Amino acid sequence: MRQLADLRVKIFADGADLAGMLAMAKNPLVKGFTTNPSLMRKAGVADYESFAREVLAAIPDRPISFEIFADEFGSMIAQGRKIGSWGANVNVKVPVTDTTGRFSGEVISALADEGIAVNVTAIMTLDQVRAVAEALAPEVPAIVSVFAGRIADTGLDPVPHMRACIEILKSRPRAELLWASPREVLNLFQADQIGCHIITMTNDLIAKLLLHGRDLVEYSRETVRTFYEDATAAGYQVDLS
Repeated sequence: MRQLADLRVKIFADGADLAGMLAMAKNPLVKGFTTNPSLMRKAGVADYESFAREVLAAIPDRPISFEIFADEFGSMIAQGRKIGSWGANVNVKVPVTDTTGRFSGEVISALADEGIAVNVTAIMTLDQVRAVAEALAPEVPAIVSVFAGRIADTGLDPVPHMRACIEILKSRPRAELLWASPREVLNLFQADQIGCHIITMTNDLIAKLLLHGRDLVEYSRETVRTFYEDATAAGYQVDLS
């Protein structure tokens, strides 16, 4: 297994808790950040723009993705322009479709053609990746976020799926493939092995990187001890009479 420092895939911390983001900014393994409206709502963010500007002022040196939340293409483009103006390190997240399922190619192309770095999100299918590649401006950097974790949730192996995405995006060398919604640390090494450029990880999942390389015999013993200590602390008894 490769050492963490030798991984080629970039880790982006996924979250919208300011204190947590600032803590992750001190971690040298974290190369960028992603947010979304659901994470912001969960974190109690009340003012979208104020929060984004506070984050950008605190973390000016790494890419940070902020998402469009309009659902009409004209409004999505306007929001994307505005969000993209907040900082040079902003990636504008564009949902791959609107809520009715219409492909957002018009939005992606409009923003990319203006030189705005987009992060096309919520992608699941290879056809969507092909359509996104066509909509991107070849010379403008972009992120293509494929939700490998959610694909795995349906019972499908995401690894060959993500390999196919890499092949599709060879036509857009400025576009980086992002493995989104990982479920376990193993996904980090899978993403690196197949050549993904970026993987998002929650703070909790990043914390699990401390387990990398642990001796499994010792880890087993610690697990047994945890079960024993919890049973003892709970005062559990089995009547052996």
